[in-house]
Amino acid sequence: MGCRVRGGGRTWEDDLTTDSRLERITEPTGAGEAGERPRRRRAAARAVTGAAFLLVLVALVAPAEFARLAPGAFVRVPIEGVAGVALILVLPARARRYAAGAAGAVLGLLLVLKVLDIGFDAVLVRPFDLVLDWPLLGPAVEFVKESSGQAGAVAAAVLAVVLAVGAVVLTALSTLRLSGVAVRHRRSASCAAGVLGTVWLACAALGAQFVHGVPVASRSAAVLAYDHARQVRTSLNDREEFARAAAVDRFRGTPSGKLLTGLRGKDVVLAFVESYGRSAVESPEYAPQVGAVLDEGTRRLGKAGFFARSGWLTSSTAGGGSWLAHATLLSGLWVNNQQRYRALVNSDRLTLNGAFHRADSRTVALMPAITRAWPEASFYGYDKVYDDRNLGYRGPRFSFATMPDQYTLSTLQRTELAKDDRAPVMAETALVSSHAPWASVPRLVPWEQVGDGSVFNGMGKGYDAPWPAPGRIRAEYRASIEYTLNTLVSYLETYGDKDTVLVFLGDHQPAPLITGPGASRDVPITIVAKDGAVLDRISGWGWQDGLRPGRETPVWPMSAFRDRFLTAFGG
Repeated sequence: MGCRVRGGGRTWEDDLTTDSRLERITEPTGAGEAGERPRRRRAAARAVTGAAFLLVLVALVAPAEFARLAPGAFVRVPIEGVAGVALILVLPARARRYAAGAAGAVLGLLLVLKVLDIGFDAVLVRPFDLVLDWPLLGPAVEFVKESSGQAGAVAAAVLAVVLAVGAVVLTALSTLRLSGVAVRHRRSASCAAGVLGTVWLACAALGAQFVHGVPVASRSAAVLAYDHARQVRTSLNDREEFARAAAVDRFRGTPSGKLLTGLRGKDVVLAFVESYGRSAVESPEYAPQVGAVLDEGTRRLGKAGFFARSGWLTSSTAGGGSWLAHATLLSGLWVNNQQRYRALVNSDRLTLNGAFHRADSRTVALMPAITRAWPEASFYGYDKVYDDRNLGYRGPRFSFATMPDQYTLSTLQRTELAKDDRAPVMAETALVSSHAPWASVPRLVPWEQVGDGSVFNGMGKGYDAPWPAPGRIRAEYRASIEYTLNTLVSYLETYGDKDTVLVFLGDHQPAPLITGPGASRDVPITIVAKDGAVLDRISGWGWQDGLRPGRETPVWPMSAFRDRFLTAFGG
């Protein structure tokens, strides 16, 4: 049995048998080793072809979402590959080479883009923006520099460029090689394309999936290209869209005498709690412990004469980019990228800080994570900025956090609120003890012992403290949130009086590593005061009594808070 060829009664099998016999008869002594070389070359060629196939397959079918990276996500049929084989088989030789090389280079660029998407999804819970996100690569390099030194940062940057260029070159070479193989085995390639096309249609009709949300019938490369092309168009128009939104400011012309009349004489502390998101309050993994801290805090503050109401805001960012959330809340504009942030801080937009300043409050900022010049401070209009350079801390560093939250609040009390014969203070602070990587969490000490922070010696593990083990990181995140919440409650118990108003909220949800996939961007917000008239002003908001917002409590965009707050407490 065999594939017979007409002519002379000979078959392909007869030729092969004859050739093999002839090789054995005529093989000279010592030619065995020489005969191994062609076999090794053939094996090496097959290995290279296999590697090229795997690279192209990964580039075609790899998910662009971090949560969907699983072995089953690569068992897919890419329609782009099937169509590519069909096209290669009908093109003339010269056009085929150009088409294969160009398609491979484009596929390589898409692979690089997928890697960026996966990285941004893992940290910021969104894909990479080809127009607006390039400025964020600078802070990434800075992070490597601070943790690994200048040489490490340079090496990482060079390696990233080499890998990106290498991906484009290798995918181009791989598609060229595979196109040659397809042409040499035209009949087999045609049959394979037909079978896989049929399988793709069947899987598409049935919605087959090995991994949830990742269909076997893949068109991810085409969808990725389309989505990012559409995103580019949207991002190019973003500057004009933001300018139109910023032009509308209902409080720009409000007389100073009518701003924040309901808070005259009050000291208002606005505290952003790093990574304090809805998941910390409602996720089954965190809710029992964090909820207990909030409920106990409500009880303790009630015993001290305080009232509290809590709600939800949807942050403009997730996983990171705290400054975008701060700008959104303070300005009343949706600031979700660096271009918008730069446009905002170069404008004359009225912020909450600016409104308090115009209402004759002293405005200060306590930003322990800022370690260098901060030109944006002039936009916010602070009378005084305290940062890592002038907060006077003499204790250990707690990974990303330069100092514990208790020290930050103690400094606020000592330097601003304990003064006699002073104006009311509006203080904005960033509490960063709950910042990733949650490698070392402080402990509360008696407030009178805080001093210059040396009391915390022995607690911190330094900036380069290793990340907690995968089995511990969520527990450490939860512990850091509990620490900051307990610190705020203890601060009010110790220093709060009838003229103290505390507004504290999360800046954003933590990364999916902590929340799991599919988490919302909601964060809790709470207002606490001893003066019941303060909370009477927000009685129509529908917020929940106490420190823990309810599941059915209204959710507002974070950008809506400024106007609602100025309206509630205005004249």
